[in-house]
Amino acid sequence: MPPVSPWWTPSTHDDRKPFLLARARIKRAMRDWFSDRDYLEVEPACLQASPGNEAHLHAFGAELVRPDLGRETLYLNTSPEIACKKLLAAGIARLYAFQPVFRNRERGPLHAPEFTMLEWYTADEDFGLLMDQCVALVTLAAETSGNGRLSWRGASSDPRGEAERLTVADAFRRHARIDLLATVGADGNDRDAFAAAASAAGIAPRPDDTWSDIFSKVLTALIEPKLGFGVPTLLTEYPASEAPLARPKAGDPRVAERFELYCCGVELANGFGELTDPVLQRQRLEAEMDKKEERYGERYPIDEDFIAALAHMPPSCGCALGFDRLVMLATGAQRIDQVIWTPLGGESA
Repeated sequence: MPPVSPWWTPSTHDDRKPFLLARARIKRAMRDWFSDRDYLEVEPACLQASPGNEAHLHAFGAELVRPDLGRETLYLNTSPEIACKKLLAAGIARLYAFQPVFRNRERGPLHAPEFTMLEWYTADEDFGLLMDQCVALVTLAAETSGNGRLSWRGASSDPRGEAERLTVADAFRRHARIDLLATVGADGNDRDAFAAAASAAGIAPRPDDTWSDIFSKVLTALIEPKLGFGVPTLLTEYPASEAPLARPKAGDPRVAERFELYCCGVELANGFGELTDPVLQRQRLEAEMDKKEERYGERYPIDEDFIAALAHMPPSCGCALGFDRLVMLATGAQRIDQVIWTPLGGESA
C-alpha cells in the first residue's frame, strides 16, 4: 500500500477543501438559525471536574498544577452537557454551543478522539419541539450543502420528508422480534429473559453481559443499521435504564424522554427531557460509575457542583448533535477526518 499523505499536503488539502468550506457554511447557517430564535451562543470550558458519568464513555485526564504546586486531576469533557445545565440553572433560558469534545478509545470512519458537538438547551419548552428542531437543523445542513439530502455508503435520506417516529419498543419488535418492555420492570430489568430473546434473534450474549450490554448489542446489530433510510428516523422512548440523564415519561416510568435521530443508519443526535431531581440524578450517576468500575476497573468523580445546580434548574430539554457526522452526510464525505480541519495525528482524510 502506498504511503498516506498527511492532511496538510496541498494536494490532499485540495481534496478535502470542498467538504471544509461546506462545513463553514453549515455552521454559519446554524448560528443564524439559533440567533433568529433568541438562543445565546455560549462557550463552556473543556476542562471539567468530571467528564460525565456514562459507563461506556472514556475520557482524557489532565493534571492541574496550582501556583502552590498542589495537583488536581481534571478531565477533558466528553460533552458540554453538565456545563450547559449549570448555565440553565444560572438563568439562561435558551443557549447553544459548538463545543470541542474528547472521547478516548474511539477512532474510525465515524469516530474521532476529538470532534465537535453542537448542543442546545431550552427551558420550559415541550419535549416534542426538540425533535422538530433537530429535524429542522438536519434539513438546514442538507440544503446549505447544496445536496438537499444526506448520504452514506450508497444510502440516502431526505430530511425534507416527514421523519419517521418509532419507539424503541416498536423498533425491537419490528427488527428483532423482541418484546422489549416485557423484560423491563419497576424493580429492575429481567436480564435472563432478555438474553433468551436476544439469542433467539441471533445475538448471543456473554455470561457476564448485563441487561444494558444485551440492549446495546441488539440495538447496534439489528436496529440501528435499519434506521433513517429514505427519511430520518426519530427513535423515541428509550428504557429508563438507558437514559440516566433524562426524566421518566409521564404515565410510563419504564421509559424516558429520550430520542435519537438517525439518517442512513448513522446516529446523528441524542435528545432528552432533562432530569432535574438531584437525588435521583445522583443515584443514577453512581449506578453508571458502578457499571464502569465493574467492566473497566475505573470510575470518574461526580460533579457535586452539578448536583447542587439541579435544584435551581428549570424544567428543560436539550439535544447533542454530532456536527462532524452531520457535515459528512450532508456533503457526501466518507470519513470523519475529511470534514475536520486539522485531524489528529496528521492522518490523511
